[in-house]
Amino acid sequence: MSNDGVNAGRRRFLVAATSVVGAAGAVGAAVPFVGSWFPSAKAKAAGAPVKVNISKIEPGQQMIAEWRGQPVFIVRRTEETLANLEKLADVVADPTSEASVQPSYVDPRVRSIKPEILILVGLCTHLGCSPSFRPEVAPADLGPDWLGGYFCPCHGSKYDLAGRVYKAQPAPLNLPVPPHMYETDNVVIIGVDQESA
Repeated sequence: MSNDGVNAGRRRFLVAATSVVGAAGAVGAAVPFVGSWFPSAKAKAAGAPVKVNISKIEPGQQMIAEWRGQPVFIVRRTEETLANLEKLADVVADPTSEASVQPSYVDPRVRSIKPEILILVGLCTHLGCSPSFRPEVAPADLGPDWLGGYFCPCHGSKYDLAGRVYKAQPAPLNLPVPPHMYETDNVVIIGVDQESA
């Protein structure tokens, strides 16, 4: 075989150019692949803790925050509401919240760190509907024994203003209490345990 007419410089150039283009293609293919290993900003935000300023909630009122794509009910309870919770101990299914989802640092009877502030995940434990806030006492549609709470419009489950489910309801458990802590008296962080802060 003869090497006559072979341009060695041209051969080196073609080999180098092909190698550079091949390497660029490999890097171009690897960048999205490696990028897929890391969660997106949207995914990070979905599980991130949420700071909520509760200073503007009036006694007897509720505000709704969002954490992990779920509604979180935050209620400023009145002294009357707290007194009514004791009256309901015999009509709720789990009065001391032994079977319910809640952090160990909340008082199991009032289901909160601070008695006047209630924080609940706003999804019915039956099929995940969002219960309505019904703070009024003895409305016509809920009867004379109603002392305020939550009513699930999907299947009729009733909860008191500690999120405790009444007996003989479709919902099996009390509304969950999410992990939370107080940064200040007026700022609560939902998604961070008080004990780990």
